[in-house]
Amino acid sequence: MAKNGYKVLDSDMHILEPADLWQRYIDARFKHLAPIGTTDHVRDLRLVGPDGRAWGRPIDPAPGTLPPPGHIFHKNQKLFKTHNERGWSPQVQLDAMAEEGIDIAILYPSRGLNVLSIPDMDAQFAAALARAYNNWLYDFCQADPGRMIGAGMISPFHIDDAIAETQRCVNELGFRAIFLRANIVSGRNWHDPFYEPLWSALESLDVPLGFHEANNSAARQAGEQFGYDFMLRHTFSHPVEQMYAVASFCGGGILDRHAKLRVAFLEGNCGWLPFLLWRLDEHWELYGDQWAPELKNPPSYYFKRQCYASVECDEEPAKYAIDFLGNERLVFSTDFPHVDTKYPKAVERFLELPIGEEDKRKILWDNCAAYYGMVGM
Repeated sequence: MAKNGYKVLDSDMHILEPADLWQRYIDARFKHLAPIGTTDHVRDLRLVGPDGRAWGRPIDPAPGTLPPPGHIFHKNQKLFKTHNERGWSPQVQLDAMAEEGIDIAILYPSRGLNVLSIPDMDAQFAAALARAYNNWLYDFCQADPGRMIGAGMISPFHIDDAIAETQRCVNELGFRAIFLRANIVSGRNWHDPFYEPLWSALESLDVPLGFHEANNSAARQAGEQFGYDFMLRHTFSHPVEQMYAVASFCGGGILDRHAKLRVAFLEGNCGWLPFLLWRLDEHWELYGDQWAPELKNPPSYYFKRQCYASVECDEEPAKYAIDFLGNERLVFSTDFPHVDTKYPKAVERFLELPIGEEDKRKILWDNCAAYYGMVGM
């Protein structure tokens, strides 16, 4: 299903989970605790707890205190009306892929991005929430498992649970990646020794890790100082949280210790990479002997060796990232069906970017295939 002669592998396509996913799929002993989705409008991504309160995000604002919805909201209400009426089914996903010209999509959550974003959750409950989502996603992908492939959810609250679920996702469910939110919810930076066994497990399984952020969290998050101002909060929440994660992996020594681990920073843009990596390198040169004596190379070295970042379809600053990094470290995403997607013209918009034809070919397919271990498919 080539698009204008290009094969397309969507590194980060979203599903929209049914509102009652966790009621139907979670272990029975946790069912009374599980969140449920709200359905107040088309493409409603929110969760509430059994008590009706906001789940995984700040408390809802007082009625009448926010401005009325803008043009993007109304556009998406129309754009996704039939998708919603059809229940966001596997066939809806496949039809959307066909309309965009996507050959293969790696699927990430929508409601599920917030299900574990509560600080210091009970570890057993958090693991059960992740298992339930993964079981549902496996069933969802069975409509066409060659084209729809899952990225598995793991809990950051107990390392043995995370490793066990990673192994199950890879060995039993056939998923091609594991994801975490970049947003810290356990009080530990990613380069904390607590996570070392997980990075080793991912490395030994040869399965990549994808970091994906959301626009809000019940934990501390970049952009929270803007409160309910979605425009300003959303500007910073995704890329800045990803910057923090890049710093931990490249400057905190994780990738120095785990030379075979592949990591992607998804849906946070890529145009900031030249600045951030330059600044990390500068600070390593100035202070690395004191604060990172074990780091043998500048942080940018590890990104260029092991990391990927996603390009928005209309992200013109991607050309600067290519100038700095080369064209092998960027991957493509439609972000369907989230608020800023350009569906059904995302691939067409990407092909208009002022970058080379070989750059486009590598970003649309080759780099995604390398990241997800799908070269030759």
